[in-house]
Amino acid sequence: MNIDKAFYRSLMKNLFADPCEVKFWDGEVINYGEGMPQFRIDFNEPIAKAELINDPSLAFGEGYMFKKIDIVGSVQRVIESLYKNQDSFLHQNNSYDKLFKILSSSIRKSKENIQFHYDIGNDFYSLWLDETMTYSCAYFKSHEDSLLQAQKNKVAHILRKLNLHPGQTLLDIGCGWGELIITAAKTYQVKALGITLSSEQYYKTAERIKNEGLQELVEVQLIDYRELKGRTFDRVVSVGMVEHVGKDQLKAYFSAVRSLLNEAGVSLLHCITGYEESGTNSWINKYIFPGGYIPSVQELVSLMAVNKFYLIDLESLREHYTRTLEHWAQNFENALSLIMKMKDETFIRMWRLYLNSCAASFHCGNIDLHQFLFTKGVNNTWPLTRTYMHS
Repeated sequence: MNIDKAFYRSLMKNLFADPCEVKFWDGEVINYGEGMPQFRIDFNEPIAKAELINDPSLAFGEGYMFKKIDIVGSVQRVIESLYKNQDSFLHQNNSYDKLFKILSSSIRKSKENIQFHYDIGNDFYSLWLDETMTYSCAYFKSHEDSLLQAQKNKVAHILRKLNLHPGQTLLDIGCGWGELIITAAKTYQVKALGITLSSEQYYKTAERIKNEGLQELVEVQLIDYRELKGRTFDRVVSVGMVEHVGKDQLKAYFSAVRSLLNEAGVSLLHCITGYEESGTNSWINKYIFPGGYIPSVQELVSLMAVNKFYLIDLESLREHYTRTLEHWAQNFENALSLIMKMKDETFIRMWRLYLNSCAASFHCGNIDLHQFLFTKGVNNTWPLTRTYMHS
């Protein structure tokens, strides 16, 4: 037996929490764990040992992307099995965490990072997102809700939380394809501004505003939140955006929100959270979200306190994001024949791994999704109970 083979046979013994079957590049098949295998890993060729030891996340991610590894069975199930095995060497290797704590996110770099992910093409996103083109955690009132219904639920849930009234002003930082600002204007007759760094999102949102005849109430700008000057708002909302700003810019984000809010104004922050401070894993950072950083709950609450914000509501939607990602992953597979006309196989395998690994991360509790509602200074006119959120 060669050294590579011996290394891999030993590695696979304690990698997964579930019984599995492994087929090596020489055709040998070995069962690991007790019971019926839940999936099979096919090694078409070995991955260099140094790569696996130095950065297992990147090594396995690239291994799957470039067909060194194939998965027979549920990709999400495989990744959940990796996460659930706390004794695996994967849980002992966090050398990349320190790297992403020091990455800088200048305005120029932020634009590059956002365009890297969001300017892939509206045609691509429209194939697997719902009809509203909402690319963030949905809100499922029941297991029977479609993705479209759940995304409409999410927007309605956020807008109710903000307790909007006609004539108020609303800023959406990272407005995506415009669903929230358009719905806010139509439902509550507020004046809404959406800002984004994605050209694709900007042009699509502008088109939607025009088609809806909402130019008097809604506008969109291609601008960084740090560049928005001379305006203040009654409400500021940000959905799935703060994960992109980077650790070093979190203080600047909250400082900007403070300067953009009117006194006693209210902000809602909807974002992915972690239970300890760390960067995104190195594969995600390289191929999916460059410069990303997942803040901890305590980190965000501390920054709110520093800026004299009063936290009035906090809600976890972790399993809602699991379900959202499972819908996206299934839609992606259903649209595969069309996606194959746009993207090559490496891109498709990369995106499949991204959607399934994120679903696994939320389901296993590695990461969470929280909505924070907070006021600038004291707001004694706010409703005394949460019932207004569910009216």
